[in-house]
Amino acid sequence: MKSLNYLNKYLWKYKSYLFWGTIFVIISNFFSIIPAQIVRFSFDLIRDNVDLFFLYDGFEHNHLIYNIFAQAVLIYGVLILAMAILRGIFLFFVRQTLIVMSRVIEYDLKNEIYLHYQTLPLSFYRRNNTGDLMARISEDVSQVRMYLGPAIMYGLNMITLFVMVVTYMFWVDIELSFYTLLPLPILSISIYFVNNLINARSEAIQRQLSRLSTYTQEAFAGIRVLKAFSREEESAKGIEKESEAYKQKALELMNIQAYFFPLILALIGVSTLLTTYIGGLEVMNGTISMGNIAEFIIYVNMLTWPVTSLGWITSITQQAAASQTRINEFLNTKTDIISEKQLEKEIKGHIQFEGVTLIYPDSGIEALKNISFQLEAGKSLAILGTTGAGKTTIANLLFRMYDPSKGEIKIDQQPLKDYQLTHLRKQMGYVPQDVFLFSDTIANNITFGLPHADFNDETLHKAAADADLMENIQRFPEGFETRVGERGITLSGGQKQRVSIARAIIRQPKILILDDALSAVDTKTENAILNNLKRIMQDRTTIIISHRISSAKLADYILMLDDGEIVERGTHEELLQKNGAYKELHEKQLQQNEEV
Repeated sequence: MKSLNYLNKYLWKYKSYLFWGTIFVIISNFFSIIPAQIVRFSFDLIRDNVDLFFLYDGFEHNHLIYNIFAQAVLIYGVLILAMAILRGIFLFFVRQTLIVMSRVIEYDLKNEIYLHYQTLPLSFYRRNNTGDLMARISEDVSQVRMYLGPAIMYGLNMITLFVMVVTYMFWVDIELSFYTLLPLPILSISIYFVNNLINARSEAIQRQLSRLSTYTQEAFAGIRVLKAFSREEESAKGIEKESEAYKQKALELMNIQAYFFPLILALIGVSTLLTTYIGGLEVMNGTISMGNIAEFIIYVNMLTWPVTSLGWITSITQQAAASQTRINEFLNTKTDIISEKQLEKEIKGHIQFEGVTLIYPDSGIEALKNISFQLEAGKSLAILGTTGAGKTTIANLLFRMYDPSKGEIKIDQQPLKDYQLTHLRKQMGYVPQDVFLFSDTIANNITFGLPHADFNDETLHKAAADADLMENIQRFPEGFETRVGERGITLSGGQKQRVSIARAIIRQPKILILDDALSAVDTKTENAILNNLKRIMQDRTTIIISHRISSAKLADYILMLDDGEIVERGTHEELLQKNGAYKELHEKQLQQNEEV
Protein backbone atom coordinates (compact mmCIF):
# COMPACT_ATOMS: atom_id res chain seq x y z
CA MET A 1 0.00 0.00 0.00
CA LYS A 2 3.00 2.32 0.41
CA SER A 3 3.21 2.62 -3.36
CA LEU A 4 -0.03 4.64 -3.36
CA ASN A 5 1.70 7.32 -1.29
CA TYR A 6 3.17 8.52 -4.58
CA LEU A 7 -0.30 9.84 -5.46
CA ASN A 8 -0.48 12.08 -2.38
CA LYS A 9 1.16 14.92 -4.30
CA TYR A 10 -1.75 14.87 -6.74
CA LEU A 11 -4.34 14.68 -3.96
CA TRP A 12 -2.71 17.73 -2.38
CA LYS A 13 -2.57 19.51 -5.73
CA TYR A 14 -6.31 18.99 -6.22
CA LYS A 15 -7.26 19.25 -2.54
CA SER A 16 -10.12 21.65 -3.34
CA TYR A 17 -11.85 18.87 -5.33
CA LEU A 18 -11.34 16.48 -2.41
CA PHE A 19 -12.57 18.99 0.18
CA TRP A 20 -15.74 19.97 -1.64
CA GLY A 21 -16.38 16.38 -2.64
CA THR A 22 -16.33 15.37 1.02
CA ILE A 23 -18.72 18.22 1.92
CA PHE A 24 -21.12 17.22 -0.84
CA VAL A 25 -21.00 13.55 0.26
CA ILE A 26 -21.98 14.54 3.82
CA ILE A 27 -24.82 16.78 2.60
CA SER A 28 -26.16 14.15 0.18
CA ASN A 29 -26.14 11.54 2.95
CA PHE A 30 -27.98 13.95 5.25
CA PHE A 31 -30.75 14.26 2.67
CA SER A 32 -30.84 10.46 2.29
CA ILE A 33 -31.34 9.92 6.05
CA ILE A 34 -34.15 12.45 6.55
CA PRO A 35 -36.70 10.53 4.40
CA ALA A 36 -36.40 7.47 6.67
CA GLN A 37 -37.40 9.61 9.66
CA ILE A 38 -40.29 11.11 7.68
CA VAL A 39 -41.44 7.56 6.91
CA ARG A 40 -41.36 6.83 10.65
CA PHE A 41 -43.53 9.88 11.33
CA SER A 42 -45.91 8.79 8.55
CA PHE A 43 -46.26 5.25 9.97
CA ASP A 44 -46.86 6.57 13.45
CA LEU A 45 -49.36 9.10 12.09
CA ILE A 46 -51.29 6.36 10.34
CA ARG A 47 -51.21 4.08 13.36
CA ASP A 48 -52.35 6.82 15.76
CA ASN A 49 -55.07 8.31 13.56
CA VAL A 50 -56.58 5.47 11.56
CA ASP A 51 -58.48 4.18 14.59
CA LEU A 52 -59.66 7.72 15.33
CA PHE A 53 -60.90 8.06 11.73
CA PHE A 54 -63.00 4.90 11.94
CA LEU A 55 -64.22 5.86 15.42
CA TYR A 56 -65.80 9.03 13.97
CA ASP A 57 -67.21 7.18 10.97
CA GLY A 58 -70.62 8.69 10.16
CA PHE A 59 -70.03 11.77 12.27
CA GLU A 60 -69.57 15.32 11.01
CA HIS A 61 -65.92 15.53 12.22
CA ASN A 62 -64.98 12.42 10.22
CA HIS A 63 -64.47 14.50 7.06
CA LEU A 64 -62.39 17.07 8.98
CA ILE A 65 -60.16 14.32 10.41
CA TYR A 66 -59.71 12.86 6.92
CA ASN A 67 -58.66 16.24 5.48
CA ILE A 68 -56.12 16.85 8.23
CA PHE A 69 -54.82 13.29 7.88
CA ALA A 70 -54.56 13.53 4.05
CA GLN A 71 -52.81 16.92 4.20
CA ALA A 72 -50.23 15.56 6.65
CA VAL A 73 -49.53 12.53 4.45
CA LEU A 74 -49.28 14.81 1.37
CA ILE A 75 -46.82 17.09 3.17
CA TYR A 76 -44.71 14.08 4.19
CA GLY A 77 -44.76 12.83 0.58
CA VAL A 78 -43.69 16.21 -0.79
CA LEU A 79 -40.89 16.37 1.81
CA ILE A 80 -39.63 12.91 0.80
CA LEU A 81 -39.69 13.95 -2.87
CA ALA A 82 -37.86 17.20 -2.06
CA MET A 83 -35.22 15.30 -0.08
CA ALA A 84 -34.72 12.89 -3.00
CA ILE A 85 -34.28 15.79 -5.45
CA LEU A 86 -31.83 17.59 -3.14
CA ARG A 87 -29.88 14.36 -2.63
CA GLY A 88 -29.70 13.86 -6.40
CA ILE A 89 -28.41 17.39 -6.88
CA PHE A 90 -25.65 16.94 -4.33
CA LEU A 91 -24.76 13.49 -5.70
CA PHE A 92 -24.24 15.24 -9.04
CA PHE A 93 -21.89 17.67 -7.27
CA VAL A 94 -20.09 14.70 -5.67
CA ARG A 95 -19.33 13.21 -9.07
CA GLN A 96 -18.41 16.59 -10.52
CA THR A 97 -15.72 16.93 -7.85
CA LEU A 98 -14.37 13.50 -6.91
CA ILE A 99 -14.75 11.73 -10.27
CA VAL A 100 -13.51 14.82 -12.13
CA MET A 101 -10.54 14.88 -9.72
CA SER A 102 -9.68 11.30 -10.66
CA ARG A 103 -9.86 12.12 -14.37
CA VAL A 104 -7.66 15.18 -13.97
CA ILE A 105 -5.09 13.18 -11.97
CA GLU A 106 -5.25 10.41 -14.57
CA TYR A 107 -4.44 13.02 -17.23
CA ASP A 108 -1.50 14.37 -15.20
CA LEU A 109 -0.18 10.91 -14.36
CA LYS A 110 -0.27 9.73 -17.98
CA ASN A 111 1.57 12.87 -19.06
CA GLU A 112 4.15 12.41 -16.30
CA ILE A 113 4.78 8.80 -17.31
CA TYR A 114 4.98 9.66 -21.01
CA LEU A 115 7.38 12.56 -20.41
CA HIS A 116 9.47 10.33 -18.15
CA TYR A 117 9.61 7.69 -20.91
CA GLN A 118 11.08 10.36 -23.19
CA THR A 119 13.99 10.95 -20.80
CA LEU A 120 15.01 7.30 -20.50
CA PRO A 121 17.98 5.99 -22.51
CA LEU A 122 17.84 3.56 -25.40
CA SER A 123 19.00 0.74 -23.11
CA PHE A 124 15.71 1.04 -21.20
CA TYR A 125 13.73 0.32 -24.38
CA ARG A 126 15.96 -2.62 -25.20
CA ARG A 127 15.13 -4.17 -21.82
CA ASN A 128 11.36 -3.56 -21.93
CA ASN A 129 8.93 -4.48 -24.67
CA THR A 130 6.47 -1.97 -26.12
CA GLY A 131 3.42 -3.85 -24.86
CA ASP A 132 4.58 -3.53 -21.26
CA LEU A 133 5.27 0.18 -21.69
CA MET A 134 1.78 0.69 -23.12
CA ALA A 135 0.13 -1.39 -20.40
CA ARG A 136 1.63 0.73 -17.63
CA ILE A 137 0.52 4.01 -19.16
CA SER A 138 -2.97 2.75 -20.02
CA GLU A 139 -4.21 -0.27 -18.04
CA ASP A 140 -2.22 0.42 -14.86
CA VAL A 141 -3.14 4.11 -14.81
CA SER A 142 -6.80 3.15 -15.33
CA GLN A 143 -6.63 0.90 -12.27
CA VAL A 144 -5.09 3.75 -10.28
CA ARG A 145 -7.87 6.08 -11.45
CA MET A 146 -10.46 3.66 -10.05
CA TYR A 147 -8.81 4.11 -6.67
CA LEU A 148 -8.64 7.90 -6.97
CA GLY A 149 -12.24 8.21 -8.17
CA PRO A 150 -14.82 5.52 -7.33
CA ALA A 151 -12.87 4.01 -4.41
CA ILE A 152 -12.40 7.38 -2.65
CA MET A 153 -15.94 8.49 -3.47
CA TYR A 154 -17.63 5.31 -2.24
CA GLY A 155 -15.21 5.11 0.67
CA LEU A 156 -16.17 8.59 1.86
CA ASN A 157 -19.83 7.76 1.28
CA MET A 158 -19.53 4.55 3.28
CA ILE A 159 -17.77 6.20 6.22
CA THR A 160 -20.04 9.25 6.48
CA LEU A 161 -23.28 7.32 5.94
CA PHE A 162 -22.26 4.54 8.32
CA VAL A 163 -21.29 6.98 11.07
CA MET A 164 -24.46 9.06 10.66
CA VAL A 165 -26.91 6.15 10.38
CA VAL A 166 -25.38 3.80 12.95
CA THR A 167 -25.01 6.57 15.51
CA TYR A 168 -28.67 7.46 15.14
CA MET A 169 -29.78 3.79 15.16
CA PHE A 170 -27.95 3.05 18.41
CA TRP A 171 -29.36 6.25 19.87
CA VAL A 172 -32.90 5.00 19.11
CA ASP A 173 -32.45 1.36 20.23
CA ILE A 174 -29.20 -0.50 20.96
CA GLU A 175 -30.53 -4.08 20.83
CA LEU A 176 -32.47 -3.63 17.58
CA SER A 177 -29.48 -1.90 16.00
CA PHE A 178 -27.19 -4.78 16.94
CA TYR A 179 -29.42 -7.44 15.34
CA THR A 180 -30.14 -5.26 12.32
CA LEU A 181 -26.44 -4.72 11.55
CA LEU A 182 -25.35 -8.29 12.42
CA PRO A 183 -25.39 -9.70 8.81
CA LEU A 184 -23.63 -6.68 7.28
CA PRO A 185 -20.02 -7.56 8.29
CA ILE A 186 -20.63 -11.08 6.94
CA LEU A 187 -21.89 -9.49 3.73
CA SER A 188 -18.79 -7.28 3.40
CA ILE A 189 -16.36 -10.17 4.00
CA SER A 190 -18.25 -12.38 1.54
CA ILE A 191 -18.22 -9.68 -1.13
CA TYR A 192 -14.48 -9.20 -0.57
CA PHE A 193 -13.74 -12.85 -1.34
CA VAL A 194 -16.20 -12.95 -4.25
CA ASN A 195 -14.61 -9.81 -5.70
CA ASN A 196 -11.15 -11.32 -5.44
CA LEU A 197 -12.37 -14.34 -7.40
CA ILE A 198 -14.00 -12.05 -9.96
CA ASN A 199 -10.80 -10.01 -10.30
CA ALA A 200 -8.67 -13.12 -10.74
CA ARG A 201 -11.03 -14.39 -13.44
CA SER A 202 -11.15 -10.94 -15.07
CA GLU A 203 -7.35 -10.73 -15.21
CA ALA A 204 -7.22 -14.20 -16.77
CA ILE A 205 -9.75 -13.03 -19.37
CA GLN A 206 -7.67 -9.91 -20.10
CA ARG A 207 -4.53 -11.99 -20.56
CA GLN A 208 -6.34 -14.37 -22.89
CA LEU A 209 -7.88 -11.44 -24.78
CA SER A 210 -4.37 -10.02 -25.19
CA ARG A 211 -3.17 -13.33 -26.66
CA LEU A 212 -6.20 -13.45 -28.97
CA SER A 213 -5.63 -9.85 -30.09
CA THR A 214 -1.92 -10.48 -30.67
CA TYR A 215 -2.66 -13.61 -32.71
CA THR A 216 -5.25 -11.75 -34.80
CA GLN A 217 -2.99 -8.71 -35.30
CA GLU A 218 -0.12 -10.89 -36.48
CA ALA A 219 -2.44 -12.71 -38.88
CA PHE A 220 -3.64 -9.44 -40.40
CA ALA A 221 -0.18 -7.87 -40.48
CA GLY A 222 1.31 -10.94 -42.14
CA ILE A 223 -1.64 -11.67 -44.42
CA ARG A 224 0.54 -11.69 -47.56
CA VAL A 225 2.91 -14.30 -46.10
CA LEU A 226 -0.04 -16.28 -44.74
CA LYS A 227 -1.70 -16.41 -48.16
CA ALA A 228 1.56 -17.08 -49.98
CA PHE A 229 2.12 -20.22 -47.89
CA SER A 230 -1.58 -21.25 -47.96
CA ARG A 231 -1.88 -21.22 -44.15
CA GLU A 232 -5.40 -19.76 -43.97
CA GLU A 233 -6.94 -22.95 -42.58
CA GLU A 234 -4.24 -23.37 -39.89
CA SER A 235 -4.62 -19.68 -38.96
CA ALA A 236 -8.38 -20.12 -38.58
CA LYS A 237 -7.81 -23.14 -36.33
CA GLY A 238 -5.43 -21.08 -34.21
CA ILE A 239 -8.04 -18.33 -33.83
CA GLU A 240 -10.65 -20.92 -32.94
CA LYS A 241 -8.37 -22.39 -30.24
CA GLU A 242 -7.66 -18.98 -28.70
CA SER A 243 -11.35 -18.02 -28.90
CA GLU A 244 -12.36 -21.25 -27.17
CA ALA A 245 -9.94 -20.51 -24.33
CA TYR A 246 -11.40 -17.00 -24.07
CA LYS A 247 -14.95 -18.39 -23.99
CA GLN A 248 -14.12 -20.86 -21.19
CA LYS A 249 -12.56 -18.14 -19.05
CA ALA A 250 -15.56 -15.87 -19.67
CA LEU A 251 -17.94 -18.67 -18.59
CA GLU A 252 -15.89 -19.20 -15.42
CA LEU A 253 -16.33 -15.51 -14.62
CA MET A 254 -20.08 -15.68 -15.25
CA ASN A 255 -20.37 -18.64 -12.87
CA ILE A 256 -18.77 -16.59 -10.10
CA GLN A 257 -20.90 -13.52 -10.86
CA ALA A 258 -24.03 -15.67 -10.72
CA TYR A 259 -23.53 -15.97 -6.94
CA PHE A 260 -22.94 -12.24 -6.44
CA PHE A 261 -26.41 -10.70 -6.32
CA PRO A 262 -28.18 -13.72 -4.74
CA LEU A 263 -25.65 -13.53 -1.90
CA ILE A 264 -26.36 -9.83 -1.39
CA LEU A 265 -30.14 -10.31 -1.49
CA ALA A 266 -29.99 -13.27 0.89
CA LEU A 267 -28.06 -11.36 3.56
CA ILE A 268 -30.27 -8.29 3.13
CA GLY A 269 -33.27 -10.58 3.60
CA VAL A 270 -31.77 -12.00 6.82
CA SER A 271 -31.17 -8.47 8.13
CA THR A 272 -34.77 -7.46 7.27
CA LEU A 273 -36.16 -10.55 9.00
CA LEU A 274 -34.14 -9.85 12.14
CA THR A 275 -35.26 -6.23 12.12
CA THR A 276 -38.91 -7.20 11.74
CA TYR A 277 -38.77 -9.94 14.38
CA ILE A 278 -36.76 -8.14 17.06
CA GLY A 279 -38.54 -4.87 16.28
CA GLY A 280 -41.94 -6.57 16.60
CA LEU A 281 -41.02 -7.89 20.03
CA GLU A 282 -39.95 -4.42 21.15
CA VAL A 283 -43.13 -2.83 19.73
CA MET A 284 -45.16 -5.26 21.83
CA ASN A 285 -43.06 -4.26 24.85
CA GLY A 286 -43.72 -0.61 24.05
CA THR A 287 -40.01 0.18 23.65
CA ILE A 288 -40.30 1.49 20.07
CA SER A 289 -43.06 2.29 17.58
CA MET A 290 -44.00 0.57 14.33
CA GLY A 291 -42.53 3.55 12.52
CA ASN A 292 -39.13 2.70 13.95
CA ILE A 293 -39.27 -0.77 12.32
CA ALA A 294 -40.00 0.79 8.93
CA GLU A 295 -37.25 3.35 9.55
CA PHE A 296 -34.71 0.64 10.46
CA ILE A 297 -35.58 -1.43 7.38
CA ILE A 298 -34.88 1.63 5.23
CA TYR A 299 -31.57 2.13 7.04
CA VAL A 300 -30.64 -1.52 6.39
CA ASN A 301 -31.19 -1.02 2.65
CA MET A 302 -29.29 2.27 2.78
CA LEU A 303 -26.29 0.61 4.44
CA THR A 304 -26.28 -2.44 2.18
CA TRP A 305 -24.39 -0.88 -0.73
CA PRO A 306 -21.85 1.04 1.40
CA VAL A 307 -21.05 -2.09 3.40
CA THR A 308 -21.03 -4.20 0.24
CA SER A 309 -18.70 -1.67 -1.38
CA LEU A 310 -16.17 -2.16 1.44
CA GLY A 311 -15.01 -5.42 -0.13
CA TRP A 312 -15.14 -3.87 -3.58
CA ILE A 313 -13.16 -0.81 -2.42
CA THR A 314 -10.56 -3.03 -0.77
CA SER A 315 -10.20 -5.05 -3.96
CA ILE A 316 -9.87 -1.89 -6.10
CA THR A 317 -7.30 -0.47 -3.71
CA GLN A 318 -5.25 -3.66 -3.86
CA GLN A 319 -5.31 -3.61 -7.66
CA ALA A 320 -4.38 0.08 -7.68
CA ALA A 321 -1.50 -0.58 -5.30
CA ALA A 322 -0.21 -3.36 -7.57
CA SER A 323 -0.55 -1.11 -10.63
CA GLN A 324 1.10 1.86 -8.93
CA THR A 325 3.98 -0.41 -7.89
CA ARG A 326 4.49 -1.26 -11.57
CA ILE A 327 4.25 2.43 -12.50
CA ASN A 328 6.70 3.44 -9.75
CA GLU A 329 9.15 0.84 -11.01
CA PHE A 330 9.48 2.79 -14.26
CA LEU A 331 9.17 6.25 -12.68
CA ASN A 332 12.02 5.37 -10.32
CA THR A 333 14.18 4.37 -13.28
CA LYS A 334 16.44 7.35 -13.86
CA THR A 335 18.45 8.07 -16.96
CA ASP A 336 22.21 8.19 -16.72
CA ILE A 337 22.35 10.29 -19.92
CA ILE A 338 22.49 13.72 -18.29
CA SER A 339 24.14 16.98 -19.25
CA GLU A 340 26.92 18.02 -16.91
CA LYS A 341 27.01 21.71 -17.89
CA GLN A 342 23.74 22.21 -19.86
CA LEU A 343 25.80 23.92 -22.54
CA GLU A 344 23.71 25.49 -25.31
CA LYS A 345 25.70 26.83 -28.24
CA GLU A 346 25.76 26.57 -32.00
CA ILE A 347 28.16 23.84 -33.06
CA LYS A 348 30.50 23.85 -36.05
CA GLY A 349 30.73 20.08 -36.33
CA HIS A 350 34.27 19.03 -35.35
CA ILE A 351 34.05 15.45 -34.02
CA GLN A 352 36.66 13.63 -31.95
CA PHE A 353 36.65 10.08 -30.54
CA GLU A 354 39.38 9.36 -27.99
CA GLY A 355 39.84 5.69 -27.04
CA VAL A 356 36.10 5.01 -27.04
CA THR A 357 34.94 1.61 -25.85
CA LEU A 358 31.27 0.64 -25.41
CA ILE A 359 29.90 -2.36 -23.59
CA TYR A 360 26.12 -2.51 -23.89
CA PRO A 361 24.74 -2.33 -20.32
CA ASP A 362 21.75 -4.55 -21.04
CA SER A 363 23.57 -7.38 -22.87
CA GLY A 364 27.22 -7.03 -21.81
CA ILE A 365 28.33 -7.19 -25.46
CA GLU A 366 31.46 -5.17 -26.28
CA ALA A 367 30.35 -3.26 -29.39
CA LEU A 368 33.33 -0.91 -29.78
CA LYS A 369 36.97 -1.32 -28.72
CA ASN A 370 39.32 1.65 -28.32
CA ILE A 371 37.98 3.71 -31.24
CA SER A 372 39.88 6.92 -31.97
CA PHE A 373 39.48 9.33 -34.89
CA GLN A 374 38.97 13.01 -35.69
CA LEU A 375 36.70 14.61 -38.25
CA GLU A 376 37.10 18.28 -39.02
CA ALA A 377 34.03 20.51 -39.29
CA GLY A 378 32.56 20.47 -42.79
CA LYS A 379 34.37 17.25 -43.75
CA SER A 380 32.85 13.83 -44.38
CA LEU A 381 33.64 10.38 -43.01
CA ALA A 382 32.51 6.98 -44.31
CA ILE A 383 32.33 4.02 -41.94
CA LEU A 384 32.26 0.60 -43.57
CA GLY A 385 32.17 -2.89 -42.15
CA THR A 386 30.28 -6.12 -41.96
CA THR A 387 27.04 -6.57 -40.02
CA GLY A 388 27.69 -6.24 -36.27
CA ALA A 389 30.99 -4.42 -36.77
CA GLY A 390 29.79 -1.46 -34.66
CA LYS A 391 28.96 1.10 -37.37
CA THR A 392 25.50 2.08 -36.04
CA THR A 393 26.86 2.14 -32.49
CA ILE A 394 29.06 5.12 -33.41
CA ALA A 395 25.93 7.00 -34.54
CA ASN A 396 24.15 6.08 -31.29
CA LEU A 397 27.09 7.41 -29.28
CA LEU A 398 27.08 10.73 -31.18
CA PHE A 399 23.40 11.18 -30.38
CA ARG A 400 24.11 10.13 -26.75
CA MET A 401 21.68 7.22 -26.88
CA TYR A 402 24.49 5.63 -24.88
CA ASP A 403 27.58 6.95 -23.14
CA PRO A 404 30.94 5.23 -23.76
CA SER A 405 32.11 2.74 -21.16
CA LYS A 406 35.63 4.11 -21.63
CA GLY A 407 37.12 7.04 -23.48
CA GLU A 408 35.60 10.38 -24.45
CA ILE A 409 33.72 11.96 -27.33
CA LYS A 410 34.11 15.66 -28.11
CA ILE A 411 32.32 18.05 -30.43
CA ASP A 412 34.16 21.30 -31.20
CA GLN A 413 36.76 20.34 -28.57
CA GLN A 414 34.00 20.26 -25.91
CA PRO A 415 33.09 17.00 -24.15
CA LEU A 416 29.81 15.65 -25.49
CA LYS A 417 28.48 15.28 -21.93
CA ASP A 418 28.64 19.07 -21.45
CA TYR A 419 26.03 19.84 -24.12
CA GLN A 420 22.33 20.22 -23.37
CA LEU A 421 20.90 17.14 -25.06
CA THR A 422 17.87 18.58 -26.83
CA HIS A 423 19.76 21.61 -28.09
CA LEU A 424 22.56 19.39 -29.43
CA ARG A 425 20.25 16.93 -31.18
CA LYS A 426 18.36 19.76 -32.89
CA GLN A 427 21.61 20.58 -34.73
CA MET A 428 22.03 17.02 -35.99
CA GLY A 429 20.28 15.15 -38.80
CA TYR A 430 19.90 11.37 -38.75
CA VAL A 431 18.73 8.84 -41.33
CA PRO A 432 18.43 5.57 -39.38
CA GLN A 433 19.05 2.16 -40.80
CA ASP A 434 15.56 1.00 -39.78
CA VAL A 435 13.33 3.74 -41.22
CA PHE A 436 10.30 4.63 -39.14
CA LEU A 437 7.50 6.72 -40.64
CA PHE A 438 4.47 7.91 -38.72
CA SER A 439 0.91 7.22 -39.86
CA ASP A 440 0.58 10.71 -41.30
CA THR A 441 1.05 12.62 -44.55
CA ILE A 442 4.32 12.66 -46.50
CA ALA A 443 4.65 16.38 -45.79
CA ASN A 444 4.27 15.93 -42.04
CA ASN A 445 6.77 13.06 -42.03
CA ILE A 446 9.37 15.17 -43.84
CA THR A 447 8.85 18.20 -41.59
CA PHE A 448 8.58 16.06 -38.44
CA GLY A 449 11.68 17.51 -36.78
CA LEU A 450 10.87 21.16 -37.44
CA PRO A 451 8.59 23.66 -35.70
CA HIS A 452 5.80 24.75 -38.05
CA ALA A 453 7.22 28.28 -38.35
CA ASP A 454 10.61 26.99 -39.56
CA PHE A 455 9.56 25.68 -42.97
CA ASN A 456 7.47 26.57 -46.02
CA ASP A 457 6.51 24.89 -49.27
CA GLU A 458 9.78 25.92 -50.90
CA THR A 459 11.97 24.24 -48.24
CA LEU A 460 9.69 21.18 -48.26
CA HIS A 461 9.93 20.78 -52.03
CA LYS A 462 13.69 21.35 -52.00
CA ALA A 463 14.26 18.64 -49.36
CA ALA A 464 12.08 16.22 -51.36
CA ALA A 465 13.95 17.04 -54.56
CA ASP A 466 17.36 16.56 -52.91
CA ALA A 467 16.19 13.12 -51.72
CA ASP A 468 15.06 12.30 -55.31
CA LEU A 469 11.49 11.99 -54.07
CA MET A 470 9.62 14.65 -56.07
CA GLU A 471 8.85 12.41 -59.05
CA ASN A 472 7.24 9.80 -56.79
CA ILE A 473 5.24 12.38 -54.88
CA GLN A 474 3.92 13.95 -58.08
CA ARG A 475 2.54 10.56 -59.12
CA PHE A 476 0.38 10.37 -55.98
CA PRO A 477 -3.11 11.92 -56.48
CA GLU A 478 -2.84 13.84 -53.21
CA GLY A 479 0.85 14.73 -53.56
CA PHE A 480 2.49 15.75 -50.29
CA GLU A 481 -0.82 15.19 -48.46
CA THR A 482 -0.74 11.46 -49.23
CA ARG A 483 -1.05 9.46 -46.01
CA VAL A 484 1.63 6.79 -45.73
CA GLY A 485 -0.23 4.38 -43.43
CA GLU A 486 1.08 2.62 -40.35
CA ARG A 487 4.90 2.66 -40.36
CA GLY A 488 4.75 3.90 -43.99
CA ILE A 489 3.22 0.65 -45.25
CA THR A 490 1.87 2.25 -48.45
CA LEU A 491 5.38 3.23 -49.58
CA SER A 492 8.12 1.01 -50.96
CA GLY A 493 11.33 0.48 -49.01
CA GLY A 494 13.22 2.93 -51.24
CA GLN A 495 10.50 5.57 -50.95
CA LYS A 496 10.53 5.29 -47.18
CA GLN A 497 14.30 5.73 -47.10
CA ARG A 498 14.08 8.83 -49.28
CA VAL A 499 11.38 10.35 -47.05
CA SER A 500 13.73 9.71 -44.13
CA ILE A 501 16.60 11.42 -45.99
CA ALA A 502 14.38 14.43 -46.75
CA ARG A 503 13.36 14.55 -43.08
CA ALA A 504 17.01 14.74 -42.04
CA ILE A 505 18.25 17.33 -44.54
CA ILE A 506 15.30 19.73 -44.26
CA ARG A 507 16.60 20.62 -40.78
CA GLN A 508 19.82 21.98 -42.29
CA PRO A 509 21.85 20.12 -39.65
CA LYS A 510 25.44 20.93 -38.75
CA ILE A 511 26.15 17.20 -38.43
CA LEU A 512 24.46 14.76 -40.82
CA ILE A 513 24.54 11.01 -40.15
CA LEU A 514 23.41 8.61 -42.88
CA ASP A 515 23.12 5.09 -41.49
CA ASP A 516 22.95 2.78 -44.51
CA ALA A 517 20.55 5.33 -45.98
CA LEU A 518 20.66 3.95 -49.54
CA SER A 519 20.38 0.23 -48.87
CA ALA A 520 16.80 -0.03 -50.19
CA VAL A 521 17.18 2.04 -53.38
CA ASP A 522 18.23 0.88 -56.82
CA THR A 523 21.49 1.91 -58.52
CA LYS A 524 19.86 4.64 -60.62
CA THR A 525 18.17 6.24 -57.61
CA GLU A 526 21.35 5.83 -55.58
CA ASN A 527 23.36 7.75 -58.16
CA ALA A 528 20.75 10.53 -58.23
CA ILE A 529 20.78 10.86 -54.45
CA LEU A 530 24.59 10.67 -54.29
CA ASN A 531 24.87 13.51 -56.78
CA ASN A 532 22.55 15.60 -54.59
CA LEU A 533 24.43 14.56 -51.46
CA LYS A 534 27.67 15.98 -52.84
CA ARG A 535 26.08 19.39 -52.76
CA ILE A 536 24.23 18.80 -49.45
CA MET A 537 27.43 17.65 -47.73
CA GLN A 538 29.37 20.82 -48.60
CA ASP A 539 30.38 22.73 -45.46
CA ARG A 540 28.48 20.18 -43.36
CA THR A 541 30.06 17.47 -41.19
CA THR A 542 28.75 14.19 -42.59
CA ILE A 543 29.12 10.60 -41.44
CA ILE A 544 28.10 7.98 -44.01
CA ILE A 545 27.57 4.52 -42.56
CA SER A 546 27.28 2.03 -45.38
CA HIS A 547 28.21 -1.33 -46.79
CA ARG A 548 28.49 0.08 -50.34
CA ILE A 549 31.76 1.43 -51.70
CA SER A 550 29.77 3.77 -54.00
CA SER A 551 28.55 5.71 -50.96
CA ALA A 552 31.95 5.68 -49.28
CA LYS A 553 33.60 7.32 -52.31
CA LEU A 554 31.86 10.58 -51.43
CA ALA A 555 33.69 10.85 -48.11
CA ASP A 556 36.91 12.67 -47.45
CA TYR A 557 38.03 9.91 -45.09
CA ILE A 558 37.07 6.25 -44.62
CA LEU A 559 37.15 3.88 -41.63
CA MET A 560 36.89 0.11 -41.98
CA LEU A 561 35.50 -1.61 -38.88
CA ASP A 562 35.60 -5.25 -37.96
CA ASP A 563 34.30 -6.66 -34.69
CA GLY A 564 34.21 -3.22 -33.05
CA GLU A 565 37.77 -2.26 -34.03
CA ILE A 566 39.24 -0.01 -36.73
CA VAL A 567 41.18 -2.27 -39.09
CA GLU A 568 41.87 0.27 -41.86
CA ARG A 569 41.63 4.03 -42.30
CA GLY A 570 42.42 6.52 -45.04
CA THR A 571 41.07 8.01 -48.25
CA HIS A 572 39.54 5.92 -51.03
CA GLU A 573 42.78 5.94 -53.04
CA GLU A 574 44.97 5.19 -50.00
CA LEU A 575 42.86 2.20 -49.00
CA LEU A 576 42.90 0.76 -52.51
CA GLN A 577 46.70 0.87 -52.43
CA LYS A 578 46.83 -1.06 -49.13
CA ASN A 579 45.41 -4.21 -50.72
CA GLY A 580 43.42 -4.89 -47.55
CA ALA A 581 39.80 -5.45 -46.57
CA TYR A 582 38.61 -2.27 -48.29
CA LYS A 583 40.10 -3.23 -51.66
CA GLU A 584 38.68 -6.74 -51.35
CA LEU A 585 35.21 -5.32 -50.69
CA HIS A 586 35.63 -2.84 -53.57
CA GLU A 587 36.51 -5.54 -56.09
CA LYS A 588 33.71 -7.81 -54.91
CA GLN A 589 31.10 -5.07 -55.37
CA LEU A 590 32.50 -4.10 -58.79
CA GLN A 591 32.14 -7.70 -59.88
CA GLN A 592 28.55 -7.85 -58.60
CA ASN A 593 27.65 -4.67 -60.49
CA GLU A 594 29.14 -6.07 -63.71
CA GLU A 595 27.10 -9.27 -63.32
CA VAL A 596 23.94 -7.22 -62.82
